[in-house]
Amino acid sequence: MNAPALKVVDARADAAAADAARDARAEVLKEAKETAAETKTVAKKGKKASKRASDGWNRFVVDIWLTDLNFTEFGIYKRTRNRAKSRQFTSDMDIFGEIIENGERTGLFGYREEIWKKATGMDRRLVFKLFTPNLGWRATMDLMVGRSLQQTIGARGLPVMTYSINTDDDNYIIYLERSANKWPFMPEHFSFFIIDSKGTPEFYRLKRAFINLGGDYALIDQNGETVGYLDGKVFSIGGKWKGQIREGADKRLMTVMKLFGSMMVFNGECRRHMKRLYKGVLAGKVKPELDRQETDLYMNPRRVR
Repeated sequence: MNAPALKVVDARADAAAADAARDARAEVLKEAKETAAETKTVAKKGKKASKRASDGWNRFVVDIWLTDLNFTEFGIYKRTRNRAKSRQFTSDMDIFGEIIENGERTGLFGYREEIWKKATGMDRRLVFKLFTPNLGWRATMDLMVGRSLQQTIGARGLPVMTYSINTDDDNYIIYLERSANKWPFMPEHFSFFIIDSKGTPEFYRLKRAFINLGGDYALIDQNGETVGYLDGKVFSIGGKWKGQIREGADKRLMTVMKLFGSMMVFNGECRRHMKRLYKGVLAGKVKPELDRQETDLYMNPRRVR
């Protein structure tokens, strides 16, 4: 390609980048205005907001979309603008669902499509994130392949997945694990704990209903009391779960429940993935290796730096 042609290509690339930057700045300004407007609205309508929660429950809906053709990613330079808004929005991020609260969209879910759909063996990882409607990062949930494989080997082949949950307003990582204490055809359980500001842990478990078709779970605290529900809709195309948490509960519980609901669309494939890894490692066909991002989560915080 000659010099004039290269200059034309560079000029077009610079123009495209400039357009993307302008769009990104415009959307950031729009987001700031919308946030200010919402703040005023909440201040004026505070009584109505308290009335909605007067029954003692905070509710949300996890709605999984059927296709990738959505408003968040569709359009020229859309992915470029999304990455400009948040470093957490990677080049392979695929938005696949939303959170609805009080009839309004309050969050979006995305997962790293390339490392889940295209990778194999130990390189295959499930990483999905919760964003605000304007793609501000809220939380990340990772399938810990190493820890999950360890648990699966210890359970002699029963898939036991471990997920790490990192939120934007917490100093601690939350680890959610599937229980190895499971008989065939019996409901599965997941468990986790949350550490409060005083360093005190609070323990919870998610118990799947014995008879259910859509994926129904009850959130039970360490005292045996039910403090939340996740109700899966049977006849839904992509997937839909209605959740509720008792009013006044730790707000991180709401985040965990939202992430858990979005994980349900991957739950069956995650079990099969760990089963294949277990068999592959035992047969010597799979070499145990961990991704650098996952090994960072296992680092000793007291190591000499």
